[in-house]
Order: sequence, then C-alpha cells, then structure tokens
Amino acid sequence: MEELEKLGDVPVWLLVLIGVVALCQSTWLFVDAKRRSRFPWFWGLWGLIQIPMPFIIYWIVVRKGWPRRGGK
Repeated sequence: MEELEKLGDVPVWLLVLIGVVALCQSTWLFVDAKRRSRFPWFWGLWGLIQIPMPFIIYWIVVRKGWPRRGGK
C-alpha cells in the first residue's frame, strides 16, 4: 500500500514527460514498422505501453536483423 502512496508524490511534469516519450516512441515504431511491413500495430501498441524495451528489441530484430546461423 505504501507504493501507491509514493506514486502520488511523483510530479505531474514527470508523468506528462513519460506520456509524451511513450507516444513519440509508439508513433516512430508504428511508422517505421509499417514502412518495412513488420507488424506495425504490434510495435505501435507495445511502444505505447512500455519504455524503452520495445525500441531496443525493434532495433535488434527489425532494423539490424537476427544474426543468421550457418553463415548464410
């Protein structure tokens, strides 16, 4: 219960900043994934609810591609 009381101590400007960052991340992920035909709705929604893991995983999986086994 103490954790919920501490959440009320978070400044409003920080909550707004987190929301803006999540929205920007989500928009960028959606647009880039749509351009690459890589499940844009998935990346956009995931980017909206979590920061920064979707961006990091998207960069590794979609932008850089998985390393291929066997040297092919």
